[in-house]
Amino acid sequence: MQIFYAPDISGNEYTLDERESKHCIRVLRMTTGTTVRLIDGKGNLYEAVITTPDSKKCTLAITGIISDFETRNYRLHIAISPLKNHERFEWFIEKSVEIGVDEITPLICSNSVKSGIKTERISNIIVSAMKQSLKSTLTKLNDSCLFQDFIRIRRGGSPMIAHCNDKPGRSKIGDIYTKGNDAVMLIGPEGDFSVEEISAAVGAGFIPVHLGQSRLRSETAGLAACYSIYYINQ
Repeated sequence: MQIFYAPDISGNEYTLDERESKHCIRVLRMTTGTTVRLIDGKGNLYEAVITTPDSKKCTLAITGIISDFETRNYRLHIAISPLKNHERFEWFIEKSVEIGVDEITPLICSNSVKSGIKTERISNIIVSAMKQSLKSTLTKLNDSCLFQDFIRIRRGGSPMIAHCNDKPGRSKIGDIYTKGNDAVMLIGPEGDFSVEEISAAVGAGFIPVHLGQSRLRSETAGLAACYSIYYINQ
């Protein structure tokens, strides 16, 4: 069943925005009486029926709701350096949302080549991946943040930093992360975190971890970390 994004849904009727209406009517050629699903990005899944198949303002009647759809008992926040190749960064965004990540922060490190992202484009990728993977909660995309500022923020759960330096000693994620706990994971840029950044993160309470024996690209490391937390929680 086709899924559409309805962030401001309320009441028994909803009108899709022009973008979603066009996709529904012109691309998918849906008509009156077709049953669809809506997600609001706040954890709710709706069933609805098309009543007015307008390609600019498609109206639907709400027929059912599942509250707190596919909720998890943990939160995952990944702070990752923007990449020189924006397509690789976008690939990470898409796949991490599909697996399940609650919050993403572009992390500006000493070795970061880029200092920002295309926020609107990334936000659209997040919505698309959310619909594709049948998620009902929208992943939060934060503004870019300097590394030193990010690690100063006090957080609960399990704060971790994944890096390739042998010192200080690194643990497996499964050895330090407990199922059901919130997790914050730092992923560095091409060239990894600097020795000073690793030391500062450890001093701020972040636990050094590794993602196996292979040396991974930043976007692959981010996805591996995301899946590791997801797998432990299954």
